[in-house]
Amino acid sequence: QVQLVESGGGLVQAGGSLRLSCVVSGRTFSDSAMGWFRQAPGKEREFVAGISWNGDTYYADSVKGRFTISRDNAKITAFLQMNSLKPEDTAVYYCAARNFGLVSRLVGDYRNWGQGTQVTVSS
Repeated sequence: QVQLVESGGGLVQAGGSLRLSCVVSGRTFSDSAMGWFRQAPGKEREFVAGISWNGDTYYADSVKGRFTISRDNAKITAFLQMNSLKPEDTAVYYCAARNFGLVSRLVGDYRNWGQGTQVTVSS
């Protein structure tokens, strides 16, 4: 059974930082592209960042320069370091795994999802 478990969300003031983690079990991690998505109330789930099997990274324009995605294959964990947080970053953040090694920005291209972790940024 495939499981993705996120952690690290919380409440932070604008300008602050958080680090999200996603531990993956039940599937081959090193061959999988990993993505972070977010969903704010009343909005569609959107791509935030992705990392390919070989470490290539991709970001949404809204987070470029502030967020950093990384992976540790030995720990079967993906990370999202979020700096200079803004109130508009408030959302539930989800990690997701693909059956392929290349990143996609499309929600439907990811097979496995975590349960989500709430990030709230106060002004």
